[in-house]
Amino acid sequence: MKFSFQKNSITKQTMPGHGQQRGSAQQLAALGMLSALALALSFLESLIPFQPGLPGVKLGLANLVIVFALYRMDPHSALLINIVRILLAGLLFSGLFGILYSAAGAAASLAVMTFLLWINHKREQAGKSCLFSIYGISMTGGVFHNLGQLIIAILFLSNLNLVYYFPVMIVSGIITGLVNGMIVRLLLQRL
Repeated sequence: MKFSFQKNSITKQTMPGHGQQRGSAQQLAALGMLSALALALSFLESLIPFQPGLPGVKLGLANLVIVFALYRMDPHSALLINIVRILLAGLLFSGLFGILYSAAGAAASLAVMTFLLWINHKREQAGKSCLFSIYGISMTGGVFHNLGQLIIAILFLSNLNLVYYFPVMIVSGIITGLVNGMIVRLLLQRL
């Protein structure tokens, strides 16, 4: 059975006499559309002349789709969308190192956001209020995404001095995570 954090997520139900799950075609279509959107946003981000003068600082537009999928679908769907986006964007735009950096950031980000949503879910089951808002979850995801990429950079470049760059990455993760959280909240309210 699928574990979901949201009441309005797609649930699996068996179709009488068919042994297949109703909604799986709809879920597959939604995964495909969200994967395509995440890939398109990755490409769009590469076209935007956003250069704050700090290497590695990006807008994180594709993470909008991941946060949306976490709230509307489930962590497994968000993971699948991330995998498709990372592999296709890497093959089309950034190459092997781009795949490694993106995968490290996405894994760290998705793990921490899923954990925070799990805490919220457990608290809701116990009749308590959520600890983390969508803004806090998205900002934490942004920071951990940058941390994952920084760890890969330290390992590949064999330069521990890069750790001094982490405060810059924390600030950029908070800012982009907050903006992404605000956008996803608006989307969730309207869709």
